[in-house]
Amino acid sequence: MEMEAKITSTPIPGTPDAPATTKGVLPSPAEDVKFEQGSALERAPPTLSGLKLVAVFSVLCLAVFLVALDNTIIATAIPRITDEFKALGSVGWYGSSYLLTTCMFQLVFGKLYGYFPMKLVFLCAILVFEVGSAVCGAAPSSDAFIVGRAIAGLGASGIFQGAMVIVAYSVEPRKRPVYNGIFGSIYGISSIIGPLLGGAFTSNVSWRWCFYINLPIGGVVVVILAVFLQLPAGLQVGTETSIKGWIRHMDPLGMITFLPAIVCLLLALQWGGNTYSWSNARIIVLFILSGLLLAAFILIQIKQQDNAMVPPRIIRMRSVVFPSLFMVLLAGGYFTMVYYLPIWFQAIKGASPVQSGIMCLPLMLSMVLFSFVTGGGVTALGNFLPFFYAATVLSTIAAGLMTTFTVTTGHSKWIGYQVLLGSGVGMGIQLPIIAAQAVLPPADIPVGTAIMTFCQTFGGTIFVSVSQAVFTNRLRSGILALVPGISPSIVNEIGATNLSSVIPPEYMDGAREVYNSALVSAWYLATGLFGVSVVGAVGIPWRARIESVNK
Repeated sequence: MEMEAKITSTPIPGTPDAPATTKGVLPSPAEDVKFEQGSALERAPPTLSGLKLVAVFSVLCLAVFLVALDNTIIATAIPRITDEFKALGSVGWYGSSYLLTTCMFQLVFGKLYGYFPMKLVFLCAILVFEVGSAVCGAAPSSDAFIVGRAIAGLGASGIFQGAMVIVAYSVEPRKRPVYNGIFGSIYGISSIIGPLLGGAFTSNVSWRWCFYINLPIGGVVVVILAVFLQLPAGLQVGTETSIKGWIRHMDPLGMITFLPAIVCLLLALQWGGNTYSWSNARIIVLFILSGLLLAAFILIQIKQQDNAMVPPRIIRMRSVVFPSLFMVLLAGGYFTMVYYLPIWFQAIKGASPVQSGIMCLPLMLSMVLFSFVTGGGVTALGNFLPFFYAATVLSTIAAGLMTTFTVTTGHSKWIGYQVLLGSGVGMGIQLPIIAAQAVLPPADIPVGTAIMTFCQTFGGTIFVSVSQAVFTNRLRSGILALVPGISPSIVNEIGATNLSSVIPPEYMDGAREVYNSALVSAWYLATGLFGVSVVGAVGIPWRARIESVNK
């Protein structure tokens, strides 16, 4: 008996099957329609199978691995990089420059994948990432290294979502969750390997090989995709052949308001409470500019409609907007937890950076396992909604349990709670992309995927910055109250491993308690984010699901 995938969706307005909806109002579940036999989805059947599919998917996994590895491999290399360049004050930009360009251009790549040949766009993204990696590896100065990180971030912004989009056009809809789950597993594996590989290169060869390693692997990806990847023609939304038409479809007004808005917001969050106080005029101006530019961007999107960077008809869909909210909150909670967990091991348990990475393995391994299992589960059940609820519940319980950590917490608790957290986050982190791809018509999948990957990066960026402010304020007030006469400037220099060099010996036990309390305060924020993410699950209509239909 032959099986086909029937998917609920809201089609493009103006097509014969498009429902009449009130502009600016979220469609109700009843307004969702199905792709029946002969629809656009079925006219674009899976284009890859057999060895070609294996080859293409394998190198897509390599591409995802490179991007994810680049996020973590630098952590253990930074001390050597700052030693060589003698630029300790630039450390913050090593991560921020990469993050800025990644976050800025994710929605732009969503438009590129929708209006230009996907294969060409993906290969260009990899080449840009490779150029950035080469610049980082060969950088003669700290400034050159920062430029390289920014270029690499630009390329990375198109790679992960590009892999998701290519899979969406290359395999049957019911099988997409399995492949997306594998991508999630690859991301988790790279998070495990990154710090260890970075430490090995830095100690035994050179920190520059943390970036040179991307070049041969990226070259293999480009060659195999160029030879084997074949996507059907005519899937792009745009049919314009003139430069003027391309420019109009790319929403230049949206870009020139969105990109600086993101820069202003991220700079304010990066600098606030660290480089400058939150009340500093620079931070206030950045927030104001960001708000004004975002308001202008929203108005432009409403005006542009289908030519917008984020078409209103897509973001108004309940099966897109609520998974987007879920992704922002879940990613914010996860990155807050994972950012401070290694610090807890180093500051409270006295672990080295490499040891703390090993002690985080229960979290990463459980994420890998449950990301893969969830992909298979969604495919088997034909319904992703129960997994949204399970991810919220497991993540909230796990984060809540981790707020009970003390300086005497033993192995059984910090291992068990990590496994529980990894199961929840691993289950949930791919679901918004699966949901968006399930309900959107083929032409809108690139934009929908871009929205979800942007929400993931954006949520992590915002809430890690907020949690940093919570942590820093709690630590500063606690230490100032504990140690009489200590200078506030010294408190600002307290790191995860130098407590004993800053705090007098008689106050060390109390200082560890204060440090633990400050870390737990950040985890309270994560617990709240995980809990509130249930709103994203509740808003998804039950009919927005992948259904099994017998023919």
